[in-house]
Amino acid sequence: MVDCPDLDPASPLQFVINAAAGSSDAETKREIIETALRLAGRRGDVLFSGPDELAQVALRAATQAKATRTAVVAVGGDGTINTVAQTAHALGCAMGVVPQGTFNYFARTHGIPADPAEAVRLLLDCTPLPVQVAAVNDRVFLVNASLGLYPKLLEEREAYKARFGRSRWVAFWAASATLLRAQRKLRLSIEQGAVTRELRTLTLFVGNNRLQLEQVGVHPENNLPKVSTVGHITAVMLRPIGTLAMIKLMLRGALGTLGDAQSIEHFEFERMLVRPTLAPGRRGVKVAFDGEVARMRAPLNFRVLAKPLYLLKPRPEVTGE
Repeated sequence: MVDCPDLDPASPLQFVINAAAGSSDAETKREIIETALRLAGRRGDVLFSGPDELAQVALRAATQAKATRTAVVAVGGDGTINTVAQTAHALGCAMGVVPQGTFNYFARTHGIPADPAEAVRLLLDCTPLPVQVAAVNDRVFLVNASLGLYPKLLEEREAYKARFGRSRWVAFWAASATLLRAQRKLRLSIEQGAVTRELRTLTLFVGNNRLQLEQVGVHPENNLPKVSTVGHITAVMLRPIGTLAMIKLMLRGALGTLGDAQSIEHFEFERMLVRPTLAPGRRGVKVAFDGEVARMRAPLNFRVLAKPLYLLKPRPEVTGE
């Protein structure tokens, strides 16, 4: 484990906003951040980026933060937070979060307020603490990673949001429509140490966030850490089922009892190699991680990373974790 970053409060924090500079949304975010900094007597640089340039802007901001002993701060939803976390984790740079997403599982888990002004004020008073990070191949994920049905669900959810707006109800109805049409099955070979299993499933979901798992009724063992140190991540698999069974399963998920369903299998692990059976000529498979979807080469190596992410967050005794 690398040493916890030592921050210089006189150095300007590096804020990364996933929005076009000059847009009303971007300027609103800038005003909130700069007002909170001014009231606290602190300094900060605000960097704007479109989606296609986000990785480069995040790298530039994290490099500057590392060199000046400060933190890079992601302002946005899960995808923005994940992109900034990739670079912050690789460089060993401290990171802060101002959440702007629909569910904000990562921020909520770590006691970070949904209100942006409150989130900025909080991170100004926090010191970096280690947070568990997982990876699939070379991509870090903070909340979840998956293949099969879930990446399709995310793609169709974005289409619904573009048409009807961003809200939890829109996300719910988009997910319901995708689940009820679910037909395509995955054939997977799963290796854990010396044990290999062959199975068929509609989706393989790997969770690195206790709050999200518990919300649907999948309760990890006590050895899954809530916030930090190397522990385990949780695999959830959905066996192929019919439409009526899927409706019942959706109700279980809404009621928070998904883990008790016979069509659901879940288990904890530290490392797992997944080899999907692919169509002839195809080498990659769609994988979702923290709300983003990308095509990755098989096999897929899911694992807990020994190196943590250092996050500006309240101490556990403050949040009651």
